[in-house]
Amino acid sequence: MKIGFQELYGREAEAQKARYEKVKAGFTETFGPVQNGEWFSAPGRIEIGGNHTDHNHGHVLTAAVNLDIIGLVQKTDNGIIRLKSAEYTKLDQVDVSDLEQRTEKSGSQSLIRGICAKLKELGYQVGGFDCYTMTRVMKGSGLSSSAAFEVLVVTILSHLYNDDAIDPVTAAIISQYAENVYFGKPSGLLDQMASSVAGFTSIDFKEPTKPVIEKVDFDFNSCGYAVCVVDTGGNHTNLTGEYAAIPAEMKQVAKCFGKEFLRDVDETEFYEKLGEVRKITGDRAVLRAMHFFDDDKLAVEEAAALKAGDFDSFRKMIRASGLSSLQRLQNVFAIVSPEEQGVTLALSLTERILGKDGAFRVHGGGFAGTIEAFVPQEQLAEYRAGMEKVFGEGSCHVLSVRQAGGTKVIV
Repeated sequence: MKIGFQELYGREAEAQKARYEKVKAGFTETFGPVQNGEWFSAPGRIEIGGNHTDHNHGHVLTAAVNLDIIGLVQKTDNGIIRLKSAEYTKLDQVDVSDLEQRTEKSGSQSLIRGICAKLKELGYQVGGFDCYTMTRVMKGSGLSSSAAFEVLVVTILSHLYNDDAIDPVTAAIISQYAENVYFGKPSGLLDQMASSVAGFTSIDFKEPTKPVIEKVDFDFNSCGYAVCVVDTGGNHTNLTGEYAAIPAEMKQVAKCFGKEFLRDVDETEFYEKLGEVRKITGDRAVLRAMHFFDDDKLAVEEAAALKAGDFDSFRKMIRASGLSSLQRLQNVFAIVSPEEQGVTLALSLTERILGKDGAFRVHGGGFAGTIEAFVPQEQLAEYRAGMEKVFGEGSCHVLSVRQAGGTKVIV
């Protein structure tokens, strides 16, 4: 995909020019003068419906957002990928002739190596390039900075070495492989798919390698609400076990019914045998399964409500989803650090400020990080001020939806 600078950024275009100039300066300082540089961008995402449903083959509702990672790239013929991020001091370097899985000090380097390995496995070409990046997708924000990075790298390799032949779904699958296998994070496909496909998107993961994707045509500006993401500044250190426990426990329940994933379990049978199942799996696994069944249906109903223009029903569904994550999925704080409950605090403050008119839920994987809120425009200033008073200036992000996924940018 290719898109013009003005078309990509719209009203933000003038402000983004300065960021692009900083990236060009960073590239020159790191790699030398730019000769045949090309620009690329990939977006972060928000999860709107379906909290922890994708990894058990459920439904999700998602949207790409205006916060993106950009990279200035120069193709090389030495078979070496060198990537430097403005946010980090380390220069990542990967020899594309040596893609064996290994323990690496840099997560970015392991992701690059994993992406190249999967590309070669699928019959695509890989090769060298120099790249300098800068991101607005804050790490640990729940906006999927890692997925944006992965999609950016796949997009670069698609353009430089594969005649732009890698479609958005395949790009997402390649990205997920790198994160799961080479980086070691057991994530579902939601993050990568949202970043790669873009826009408002309803996704059915019944067959994860062939997800059913449907665009949802809806303009939030038309309903008098803004969508905000509040970064509570939580610490994501040592949370891999917390994240991994959710799909593991859901699959443990599915196993009681001879299935691998909850999507294939009959909900009626689950409730009929609830007493037996809790003895085998424990109560938390059962509660998380209950969340899956309800949130999976809500994700479908939320998309339908938006398509019908019924924002009031959509808003009530978001609140129901948020309550389910709080009470049953239990991903609002980590048991390894119970004193840190920024997500729960942010949800409670949001309810206090917005009352019955707003909608809110934990955002993304949870345990630390962000919440999502749908805020009436007339309360936006009050809400933003109230949240930033507690979580710091700049912690409340008012977002717009982006229609382009990973793309080459014509500057």
